[in-house]
Amino acid sequence: MKSNLTALIIAKNEEKMIQACLETLPFCQKIILLDDGSTDKTVSIAESYDCQVVSFAHESFAKLREKASSLVETDWLFYIDADERVTPALAKEILLHIEKADCQAMTMKRLNICYGQRFSFGNWQNDKVTRIFRKTSLLSWQGEIHESPIFKGKNIDLQHEIIHLTHRNTQDNLRKSTDWTIKEATALSAATVKKISLATILRKGLMEFYRRAFKYQGYKDGMAGMIEALVQAMNRMIVYIQVWELQQKPSIKSKYEKEEQAIKNLWQTEGQIK
Repeated sequence: MKSNLTALIIAKNEEKMIQACLETLPFCQKIILLDDGSTDKTVSIAESYDCQVVSFAHESFAKLREKASSLVETDWLFYIDADERVTPALAKEILLHIEKADCQAMTMKRLNICYGQRFSFGNWQNDKVTRIFRKTSLLSWQGEIHESPIFKGKNIDLQHEIIHLTHRNTQDNLRKSTDWTIKEATALSAATVKKISLATILRKGLMEFYRRAFKYQGYKDGMAGMIEALVQAMNRMIVYIQVWELQQKPSIKSKYEKEEQAIKNLWQTEGQIK
């Protein structure tokens, strides 16, 4: 059974994950891939599954989501990431509520698998995402990084989870961190005038580790849980290190330009080598 539902995937360089994601979406009437500047085989894989592919690059995740929703012609839309998977039970539950027309939005629990392990602690157990909307009820998205929807009408919590195959290895984690930490740092830099100190950077990292590992009992997920808490702590420190970079006056970029110019001047005045 197919519904009056369009799946929306916003992706960039997800050739390793996109095919398996698409294979969990046969219940959708249409699939649209909004490609955010991929340089790998993401687009060709999506096209082989008869997806509509639209190229649109933007720094704001909220703008990407709004662009994707503007392409939808069905009554319902469903945002899903390339590293997320729908189970048959979740698909049936979504279709049932669409058929019953008993809501305007649906929220799902997200089962996070990090470093190959299903996480039950570390605050991962509280992960919920609102991703399914009647198109006329979705008004907009807000937030440059941790974006959230603005919608009208009744929102229901689904019983079945969406599976999130995230943090598959440290290398992938670092790649993702380079994308989002600078965006968060830029937003923080614009919002605060307080100068970042070494104590601030260390405190932010230590507090994030404490929250993940002990307050939210990430240690109960074993070694993987403790490593993930450490990774999250490192990410927080990287964010604040980049805020410090953005606060430098003159800018770090201009300092390098000054050094380059000084070297050019040396070659102009002393560069005759015989």
